[in-house]
Amino acid sequence: MPQSNTSEMQTKGDEQRSYVVAGATVSCSQGDQTSILTMPTSHGVYVKDKAQMNIMDYKPYTNIQPFGKCHTLANPTVAAATAANQGVLQPMPCTPVVTMPWIDGKADQWVEKFPTLVNQSSNMCLYCGTIKVEEDGQE
Repeated sequence: MPQSNTSEMQTKGDEQRSYVVAGATVSCSQGDQTSILTMPTSHGVYVKDKAQMNIMDYKPYTNIQPFGKCHTLANPTVAAATAANQGVLQPMPCTPVVTMPWIDGKADQWVEKFPTLVNQSSNMCLYCGTIKVEEDGQE
């Protein structure tokens, strides 16, 4: 039987924390669009009938989708296109390269053996982008 967690907010300092579910909106500091977190298979835990995510749901193209066009020269495709454009920045399609779990999950609440993903969790793309949760996806 699937488990259900409440959507209640927990306080950390002055900020409210909430659980992140499939369909949450995320952004990258180097991308020009937000993206939606996806989850092909549920962990069996739900918030408001939406699959709850954990810190291991970080895989590019499986969980983290592209963020439109990338604007950093740390991305070799952007660097090459910019060089070909006489040094004028030439944004190119985002290809997220994320190699580690999300940071700052809720360590005392686990979903399938790992801390839950919360709205204050973050991650990094190897091309210097900071990935953060904009909306938890519960609505």
